[in-house]
Amino acid sequence: MAIGNEGLLLAPAVLQPHDLRDAWRMKHKLGDESLYISGGTLLRTRWETGAAPIPRYLIDLRSIKGLTGVSMTANHIAIGALSPLSDCRNNALLQRVAPALHEALRSIAAPSVRNLATIGGNVVSGAGDALPALLIYDAELVWFDGRHAAAEPAEDWLRRLKYRSAPEDRILTEIRLRAVDAVGQSGGDGLRKFEAYRKVGRREAFTPSLVTVALSATVDRDGRFTDIRIAAGGGSATPQRLAAAEALLRETILSELTYGSLYMAVYEEYEACPDAFASADYRKKTAGNLVVSEIWSAFAQ
Repeated sequence: MAIGNEGLLLAPAVLQPHDLRDAWRMKHKLGDESLYISGGTLLRTRWETGAAPIPRYLIDLRSIKGLTGVSMTANHIAIGALSPLSDCRNNALLQRVAPALHEALRSIAAPSVRNLATIGGNVVSGAGDALPALLIYDAELVWFDGRHAAAEPAEDWLRRLKYRSAPEDRILTEIRLRAVDAVGQSGGDGLRKFEAYRKVGRREAFTPSLVTVALSATVDRDGRFTDIRIAAGGGSATPQRLAAAEALLRETILSELTYGSLYMAVYEEYEACPDAFASADYRKKTAGNLVVSEIWSAFAQ
């Protein structure tokens, strides 16, 4: 497609900072006329559809070292915010200890997009399909505020995001997951562990999500849930932990679980957003059905 002179004039200038402090100074000097960018896949989509204006300046973070890769410490798994989705998906450590996140990354966009898009970009969008999976690992987001880097629970950030009008002015540098053992169906201690991620879209593959759910659960030898995490998102909804549904399972022996009650707990708590493709009611019903189906398949057969 040919680009006219007007399109050329609108092309933003690209700035390449040397480090985080340099990027921060650029952003605060240029203000609303600038945006941080890395892969830029979601930003380009928004510009092309007119959902967001093209800024005069793009601050390209890819030149800053130390913001990619996956590593593990005694306390957490660290994922560099500028790590491409494809690199995260192919990482052996994440495949072993975070299968729900691995599945979430597999379901995002097409392979060519995953090669360019970053996990940090998926997070800071506020509605990325990786977020429900990150929530079940108690993910923390590490932000640089111009002087220091500090960690914040992803759940807290998402909760505040719903009520914040101004865009995030900090730089996301790292995503941390709680250190966990590899997931298996059973162990010598009698515990059965389970994780799942499910996405429903408008077509089978390479599609924006209508509903996404992520679950992790552990059931002891007596059929009691000793650990349960459920999160949901999809579309433009802000991903959230479903605390009421989690509480219901924690208070119920597996053999006495009423799946209709679990369905209603998810339906009533999930804050779905309607759009031209699906109503809020449809999304809430779908989320309830997905959670019930995954719990039943894992533990009730």
